[in-house]
Amino acid sequence: MTDLPRHDWPRFEPGWVWLCGAGPGDPGLLTLHALNALRQADVVVYDALVHDGILDWAPGAEQVFAGKRGGKPSPKQRDISLRLIELARAGRRVLRLKGGDPFVFGRGGEEAQTLVQHGIPIRVIPGITAGIAGLAYAGIPVTHRDVNQSVTFVTGHDATGNQTASLDWDGIARGSQVIVIYMGMKHLDGIASKLIAAGRDPAEPVAITTTATLDAQRTIETTLGTCAADARDADLEPPAIICVGHAVAMRQVLEWRAMAGGDPPRNLDPLGRGRPAQSA
Repeated sequence: MTDLPRHDWPRFEPGWVWLCGAGPGDPGLLTLHALNALRQADVVVYDALVHDGILDWAPGAEQVFAGKRGGKPSPKQRDISLRLIELARAGRRVLRLKGGDPFVFGRGGEEAQTLVQHGIPIRVIPGITAGIAGLAYAGIPVTHRDVNQSVTFVTGHDATGNQTASLDWDGIARGSQVIVIYMGMKHLDGIASKLIAAGRDPAEPVAITTTATLDAQRTIETTLGTCAADARDADLEPPAIICVGHAVAMRQVLEWRAMAGGDPPRNLDPLGRGRPAQSA
């Protein structure tokens, strides 16, 4: 890898599958290990949320689309896993490229398990997940010493596409200072209602971010009681990251992309403590 910094870069051997996180969208957030994989792969099996600019870094590889989008015709998970096995057994160096991090609501664990069960050697390359990076690009830190010491990541639907029934929403509402919800737009009405019924304040700040980390990223600030209606009024389309909690208020001073355009912070005291919020 002459175009990468000096390092003992892993060699991509024939017959292996590397499960790799492509990050949340912005190609600049790809890891160097992921770039190394792209440069060596014979075939890249990629998801719908992988940016085209990332695929440009694998010009010599066959590119196989395996994207899955809610409500649209999509490859079945079993077929994707079987295709990875077939390609690896043919002696190909197979890069399975998934948006975000493959092990964070990306079904990478399922694919890895299937590959191992069929005797296919694997390597896992983590990626930056949208639940952290998308909010960071919106000026929302998922943790802040003055606001929260915990954050909970949940998915808004299960494998069937229905609202996740296995989650203890009462426990999450009571114990989670900040809640980050992936794939929750379809069921946002129900999720918000469950959190409010469990004791969360309807006036609690909520942010919804779409097209995370790209130039077209949109973020609306709303409240738990009105977030579903406000998302519809704003014509927000999934995929989206939903953040519930007072960390959302930090956006009023940390919306750095707006500042890059010359806009000043909206509020130097988003916590209402009579001083700029600080962490020494």
